[in-house]
Amino acid sequence: MESSTTSFKEYLEPTRFIDYNTPVIQNFVSEWISEDCDTNENVIRLYYTIRDLIEYNLDEIFCEPSFFNASKTLERGTGFCIPKAILLAAAARAIGVPARLGFVDVTNHIASEKAVKRMGTNLFVFHSYTDLYMNEKWVKATPAFNKELCEKFGVEPLEFDGTKDSLFQQFDKKGNEYMEYVYDHGVFVDLPYDLMMTTLEKAYPRIFEEHCNTLNEKQ
Repeated sequence: MESSTTSFKEYLEPTRFIDYNTPVIQNFVSEWISEDCDTNENVIRLYYTIRDLIEYNLDEIFCEPSFFNASKTLERGTGFCIPKAILLAAAARAIGVPARLGFVDVTNHIASEKAVKRMGTNLFVFHSYTDLYMNEKWVKATPAFNKELCEKFGVEPLEFDGTKDSLFQQFDKKGNEYMEYVYDHGVFVDLPYDLMMTTLEKAYPRIFEEHCNTLNEKQ
């Protein structure tokens, strides 16, 4: 395994969606990191900030590519798993930590009735996490669900210490099935927008018919 961050140039650069070179991201990072902490500690600080400061919201229309820019997510103050993972990747790269995006399909056994009705299923395709190179290895971080949302659904909020993967739990606090990982799409330098949209449209045709197609007609 490569042990130097110099081997990870592509995971340190700003991209179309991981736009950490924008003032809004630079200001955010400056506000939340501490000079008293080392780089790994600051990544952890940024993880918790993004997890809880950016409220999870699955109701937003997300057909415009710019919706997924890290800077736009920060400006909105809300986002679902994909925008929040992108934002964490941007914050990490901004302080010199290699970061990439991972995508998986998960079955959410305690998904809200509203979400299941809207999507027509409890299968969340292209769920995203951030893969961070810390302590000479890649570790997965999932900043999707803010603490208040976890309390509402009776699951422990995901902790992250930079040494081991932070992924959704298999069971909730009562021992009921919670999250089941069913397919791995792999990891990417930037958001694979076209692949994501094709996958989402195939899985959730009704959402695209109601929102994305209507949006396209207006343009």
